Amino acid sequence: MRLVPIHCIRPGNKLARTVYDKNGRILLQQNVILTQNLLERVATNGFNSLYINDQYSEDEIEDVIKPELRQKTIQAVKESFDNFRSYYFRSKDTSVPLKQRIELKAKNKYMVTMNKITQEIVDELLTKKNLLINLVDIKSLDTYTYQHSVNVAILSLVLGIELSLEHHQLYELCTGALMHDIGKAFIEQDVLFKKKPLTQEEFSHLKEHPFKGYEYLKDLRDIKAASKRIILEHHEKVDGTGYPKGLTEKQIHPFSKIVALADAYDTLTSDQPYRKALPPNEAIEFLMGSASRYFDTEMTTVFVRKIVVYPIGTIVKLSDATIGIVKETNPQLSLRPKIQKIENGKKAGIIDLATETNVVIKGVQYDVPQAQSK
Repeated sequence: MRLVPIHCIRPGNKLARTVYDKNGRILLQQNVILTQNLLERVATNGFNSLYINDQYSEDEIEDVIKPELRQKTIQAVKESFDNFRSYYFRSKDTSVPLKQRIELKAKNKYMVTMNKITQEIVDELLTKKNLLINLVDIKSLDTYTYQHSVNVAILSLVLGIELSLEHHQLYELCTGALMHDIGKAFIEQDVLFKKKPLTQEEFSHLKEHPFKGYEYLKDLRDIKAASKRIILEHHEKVDGTGYPKGLTEKQIHPFSKIVALADAYDTLTSDQPYRKALPPNEAIEFLMGSASRYFDTEMTTVFVRKIVVYPIGTIVKLSDATIGIVKETNPQLSLRPKIQKIENGKKAGIIDLATETNVVIKGVQYDVPQAQSK
């Protein structure tokens, strides 16, 4: 199983993970044989990559939470965002006390739902041992914000568990991470989904979303203070160059620092309207290079250890021009997994990069070059 851009997928490959549409319905079922028509259908729905099984990679990669819980959470986040957006734009007349009371009651109802889902996610992750992030979650443009919110929550929890946070702290971390981008519900859609880089004015408007989200939820009794801090501070940087307040390292809540890392990693590894996703290894290089400037150094070091840089099934090119498939990861040396070589289009011997120190991975391949498959 490996993640491949749609334009690199050949008809006849088998879909390795079910794809859902923007309403949470199955768009393509796992194990379906992909045709050109199906690939075009998925692309029309805003997906740029799919997980496939082919002759080179058939290993299953397990998600850290059950697929049904992930979809349930995505739908809950979507419902909350959509309803908050609706209430926000309907409630411009704040002179009517009854309208304010109705809106407050509705917001509390959705936060109760989010808190219940938070408990499910935390409790499930706490049953797992040696949590590692193997998958990059594929997203469509229509559902990006909701899927991103769920992924950031999961990534944040993996780091929080590794940092030995207590149960109640994990709940607060998860709730804040799920709702960290709620302020985007109050930003114009043409800015959020613009297919070109934002103008300075548009970016300034987008940068209002942490404050807008915090202001909208700050008075709710069903969301803890630490979770509200996450919503407000997840774009702050430890060197003081972040927004909205330009806080420095000691002023930023630890949970906000965790979510900042998770948010950056998931954003970098996701397709954007104006930029293609980076592979995990390049995203990790960015995080490591930005530690102490943008992110907490210690947290970055721990976070990087929890990411499988080259998941099983990834086709890579080595420094000696060998093409191979990642067969086994090395948690202690994430950049040096075991590789099964491909020679003349067929699987060959194993090379262990942990011991073959004169060879390194040069990059990810999405197909075996034609010269190799003759």
